[in-house]
Amino acid sequence: MFVNQKQTKFGMSKLSERDISGLIQLSASVGWDYDEQEIRTVMSAGTVYGHKNEQGTIISSAAMISYAEKLASIGMVIVNDSYRGHGLGKELTEACIRSVPDDVTIMLIATKEGKPLYEKLGFDTITCVHKLISDNYVAFHQEDGGLEYDVLPLTDIHFEQVRAMDRDAVGADRGPFLAVRIRQARQGVVVTHRNGNLAGYGLGIAGPVNMILGPIVATNHDVACCIIRELAKEHQGRLRIDVPDGQALFVRSLEKSGFVKESQPPIMIKNSSSLPERNHTLFGIAAQIFG
Repeated sequence: MFVNQKQTKFGMSKLSERDISGLIQLSASVGWDYDEQEIRTVMSAGTVYGHKNEQGTIISSAAMISYAEKLASIGMVIVNDSYRGHGLGKELTEACIRSVPDDVTIMLIATKEGKPLYEKLGFDTITCVHKLISDNYVAFHQEDGGLEYDVLPLTDIHFEQVRAMDRDAVGADRGPFLAVRIRQARQGVVVTHRNGNLAGYGLGIAGPVNMILGPIVATNHDVACCIIRELAKEHQGRLRIDVPDGQALFVRSLEKSGFVKESQPPIMIKNSSSLPERNHTLFGIAAQIFG
């Protein structure tokens, strides 16, 4: 067990699958909707730290997910309201930072409440994501630019192409994470040109409140819209997508389909002045915790 030696009456440790139910309760206590499947994916892809009180109840959490020693993402930073003011969030975030080498770019998507803490710890805001929600999705059809392509279920035969396309979109190899995320997905689709080359892929992740659309990676806006139509067409319920800044045309298409922008949280980074080089094909992130 990893225990921080700073002066605190709460022990910090790495959490395990035995703690999933406690993490779900902690998430619910602040109005977040992490479920068992999502937390299992987080634990498969990274490390979750947390504090427990004297009764063994989890009162805080933070997760660090690393991608091929090049990029890491911090998320699920939660402190129970009754235990704020003890420096638990700071202690957890510092543990996440220490868990990767100094030359790894660390990113996170900040809440309004967490942003001041991250600034004190050396994170800088570089861009943002646009969180969009739809309770009444209506497919927005438009010309597809004369492209000829097929929309197919994502299967194992596509994985290496998907992995390579995702690497170019994100700037880091997320292969192990993608393998777990694809298994978790309610639906995965790929768009291929008639010559077999991959033009895009997307996942739909069923959660207790939303179906998360992401990652969405596509060679252009039309392919991205096609992926959204395919993932959303039979879904009954709320949809959510987090779109990186710089995809204004895509955001407008989503709004025409019934999505409403809820917020614009900042992306903050440490250990670098920019994210790893990306090719502008990322239209929807996997989730804020995964970057």
